[in-house]
Amino acid sequence: MPAWLFALLAAAFVFYTDDYVIAGVLPEIARDLEVSEAHAGQLVTVFSLTVTLAAPIAGVTLARASRRHLFTASFVIFVAANLMAATTNSFGLLVALRIVAAIAAAASTPAVFAYAAERAPEGHIGRYVAVVALGVTGSIAAGVPIGTWIGGHYGWRATFVSMAVAGAAALALLLATLPRERDKAGEVPSIPEQLRTLASAPVSLGLLANCVLMTGSMMMLTYMAPYLAAVSKASVDQRALAFSLSGFAGIVCIWAGGKATDRWGPDRALVAGISIFTSIMALLGVLWFARPVAFSVLVVVGTIWGGMAFWNSPAIQARLYLLAGPAAAQALALNTSSTYLGVSLGGAIGGLTLSTLGAGLLPAVAAALGLSALALLTLAIGASKKSLSGEAAVAEH
Repeated sequence: MPAWLFALLAAAFVFYTDDYVIAGVLPEIARDLEVSEAHAGQLVTVFSLTVTLAAPIAGVTLARASRRHLFTASFVIFVAANLMAATTNSFGLLVALRIVAAIAAAASTPAVFAYAAERAPEGHIGRYVAVVALGVTGSIAAGVPIGTWIGGHYGWRATFVSMAVAGAAALALLLATLPRERDKAGEVPSIPEQLRTLASAPVSLGLLANCVLMTGSMMMLTYMAPYLAAVSKASVDQRALAFSLSGFAGIVCIWAGGKATDRWGPDRALVAGISIFTSIMALLGVLWFARPVAFSVLVVVGTIWGGMAFWNSPAIQARLYLLAGPAAAQALALNTSSTYLGVSLGGAIGGLTLSTLGAGLLPAVAAALGLSALALLTLAIGASKKSLSGEAAVAEH
């Protein structure tokens, strides 16, 4: 695989680590800037919401921008925002700088995936997208722990400095490896044409399915600890082991999902991934009634679930890329937005479920969301087949 593909992986790793790593140093930020930890936690919320809102806008308005120029501008702004964050003593200014960093990430993250898909050899889109998506799982498995360790030993400001250094290194790698070629700006459709493509049933229903699936998946991930504690009385070390194994399973399955996407097609890969996710949630719901359950049983089921949660990512993005055509980058921008929205909704719905219905019903709600995502995907697949048959009929006449 080309060197530039791994440069794109590094870019995704840096952007996603920057979002998640703040959670690991919230106590230090709160203490130093004299705010509550709940108040400091809004740094995570504001980043995610900014990406949710900015990604589709940037995707449409920056469609004709040179990718080299876009990546350069985004990372320069990203590095500057993190360096300034490391020096500020104002919580309000820190919030503003997190918004700036999020806008930079929102502008480039979809383009990173689109660039990989556009330049993938025939039959290898899933694998190329999966390589870049490894930056997402890598940020959870390695980036966040490293950033948290740096903040714990050298202060939270060192975490921001390390993110600025990582951003500069990712930009240098991109500029050194990206092929120098003219961007295909002339092939980018007009904004009304882009909007028509994005609003079409095959694309919009697929985006909605991804949002619903992410809601169910992140809801269970966010509140897995109270579920494990109630079902198996798992210790802190055992819960940490469960999360760790799920993360490594995600790394394996994101690559396997990319290969399955190329071999079976994105639709079949997605149906398989969502069906297995829903089945595992149903199994976790049944295990609630058999508690206490041996931790060894739960860790096996949880590891499989953790892997399947990431299996779907390459298939979702490859499907959108193939359906959206010239508006693929904009479709992937909306996918980024729907993913972050699903993460936010997962935390909210999961918290409401936990506080009102209890941990035992978390898997049942997640399974219902999985079934809803599968139904939406079925409608999207049907709409795409209908659209293709209509085009074929027009071509015959």
